[in-house]
Amino acid sequence: MTFVAQTLTVNGAKVALNRGGAGEPLLFLHGADGLTEWPEILDDLAQHYDVIVPDLPGFGLSEAPSFVDDISDVAYLLMDMLEQMDLRGVRVVGHSLGGWAGLEMAVRSCARIHSLALIAPAGIHVKGSPKADIYMIDPDEQARIAYADPELGAAAAARALVSKHQNQAILNRIASARLGWNPRLYNPRLERWLHRVSAPVLILWGDADRIIPPIYSQAFGALMPGAKRVTVAHAGHLPHVEKRAEVHALLQDFLRG
Repeated sequence: MTFVAQTLTVNGAKVALNRGGAGEPLLFLHGADGLTEWPEILDDLAQHYDVIVPDLPGFGLSEAPSFVDDISDVAYLLMDMLEQMDLRGVRVVGHSLGGWAGLEMAVRSCARIHSLALIAPAGIHVKGSPKADIYMIDPDEQARIAYADPELGAAAAARALVSKHQNQAILNRIASARLGWNPRLYNPRLERWLHRVSAPVLILWGDADRIIPPIYSQAFGALMPGAKRVTVAHAGHLPHVEKRAEVHALLQDFLRG
């Protein structure tokens, strides 16, 4: 599937995105690593949907505007982007940091959101179950532990050390830290407002996730009792990459509902 690079100006800030496919709009929000590596599941989704994949503020080719201080600002920027593009009935699919951004959007308004599919989202904290400190470990080690399959992890770690990836990875890490440094990858106020998410929610989690432990799926489920939760076997923090076909099928079943 061919994706076309575009640039929008939203509230004076440059937002870079890739767009491909046709059908109902689907907004994919990437994780803390940005889009240094393209998730091929987006090509699968573009067979059925108009897939819109922005670089979040400070990631990739998007600007880091001065008015973006935290994830709530990202949520408002994305909401303004949907309004500017006149998109409605948007399927939001968010991974990790992107799942957190999707939740921050949804607690504010689901007027333009059809559904919310969350893949190992950040955003809350479970006492006694710390996340991996992605800002303190080396990028290659982070890449390694993102997978359940040690061979896939070793290959990802090797790619992380390739010079053509390193510069962008550094910029993405800075952008991620700007949003998730303190406190680490969560908003202490978010959980009190999750009851406001009125759109259908799917929560997908790899059973061997070493970045955000699978117990967080249960915690989100308790805060959003109407959400559908699915555990993906033999998958780490990137189930949509490691178990692409299985996760695509799960997303399709949910998104069509």
